[in-house]
Amino acid sequence: MDQVLKCISPIDGSVFAERVALSRDEAFAAAERARGAQAVWASRPLEERIDLVMAGVAAVGAMNDEIVPEIAKMMGRPVRYGGEFGGFNERASHMASIASESLADIEVGEDATFKRYIKRVPHGVVFVVAPWNYPFMTAINTVAPALIAGNAVLLKHATQTLIVGERMAQAFHSAGVPEGVFQNVFLTHEVTNDLIAGNAFDYVNFTGSVGGGIAMERAAAGTFTGVGTELGGKDPGYVMEDADLDAAVDTLIDGAMFNSGQCCCGIERIYVHESLYDQFVEKAVEIVKGYKLGNPLDAETTIGPMANLRFAAEVRAQISEALADGAVAHIDLFAEDDGGAYLTPQILTNVNHDMRVMRDESFGPVVGIMKVSSDDEAVALMNDSEFGLTASLWTQDVDRAAHIGDRIETGTVFLNRADYLDPGLCWTGCKNTGRGGGLSVIGYHNLTRPKSYHLKKVTK
Repeated sequence: MDQVLKCISPIDGSVFAERVALSRDEAFAAAERARGAQAVWASRPLEERIDLVMAGVAAVGAMNDEIVPEIAKMMGRPVRYGGEFGGFNERASHMASIASESLADIEVGEDATFKRYIKRVPHGVVFVVAPWNYPFMTAINTVAPALIAGNAVLLKHATQTLIVGERMAQAFHSAGVPEGVFQNVFLTHEVTNDLIAGNAFDYVNFTGSVGGGIAMERAAAGTFTGVGTELGGKDPGYVMEDADLDAAVDTLIDGAMFNSGQCCCGIERIYVHESLYDQFVEKAVEIVKGYKLGNPLDAETTIGPMANLRFAAEVRAQISEALADGAVAHIDLFAEDDGGAYLTPQILTNVNHDMRVMRDESFGPVVGIMKVSSDDEAVALMNDSEFGLTASLWTQDVDRAAHIGDRIETGTVFLNRADYLDPGLCWTGCKNTGRGGGLSVIGYHNLTRPKSYHLKKVTK
């Protein structure tokens, strides 16, 4: 019996889109089509692959007027922010620009007797499982470099953003990327598991929950299939006594609340030096009180609903537990808060690390703020987490920030900024945030394998 995947819109709880999931046989057939098409794709000149991928990216951009309201209807981000094409294009363009250098042979040496070098060769078939919170940008992180490197790609999107993969496949095929080389697939968890366990892929890239990452690794156990994961986060900000206070408040609160707090690298906890603490909290509260919660299709809305009722329920639970344990809430209930997906953004003080809101991933519009008196105290608190994606430091002293950064267990250290993915840097994490790395030259290394050539010349 066919299984139907349904995207439920957070705007009003209606079914926005539904698609029939592939059967197990259909899914394995799609993987085989990819494998059959990959060798021909890899044999095409690198510049040709780059041009076709970038033409596909441009074709997505041409759809942006349609895509922006679709994103709002699927996961609730307000249309006023204009979608994701800026970051989507920036990341793909950077990976295209560094492809020749990143994929070039490593020359080891040549003399009259031997020629030795290392090539970067594609894995073969890459499976990309993309999340709903930034569905286009997170997907392109892997899709673009994987295709450019000569892999075939199967893309599976989260059900919450069900039609994003369809949009991308339509655009890339219209630009000339062969249908077998880039396929969008609708899959159940069970069939996804069977594909990975059945060695259908040569590399798996997953962005999502810790539980999802565990499931991916378990499915791949014993197959020797590489798995790259970017999972949960509880990203901290640390404001030192010499920070630009206004810039720190503006950036960190935006990092905590943008996209209704549903950002992998969103700010979920803030530590402020005692000399600036009261001013920081006052300014933060003033910013959040000015937000307009509402229908994301309304151009006046600055914060939309959370993507799913269960996500909002988890944030409310964390807030309620914290308040019961003595935390102080600074934002009164917004009139538009319906007890469901539409959730009042919240700032909490008098919090501590015994509270889940300071320990568990919230992935919603809530942030706890704590007072600290020293770098050592701040570092200990920032490291007191099972996650390690990014940390945002605020000081005028670059050397001090770099020294503190060396002590923080995290994948990226920001100074005087937050919540941004630079495609020239490796996007990576540690601890329960996962393993692997996307973008930059390291992204290409993870999407290819080294192949050594040790060629002995015939001499007489």
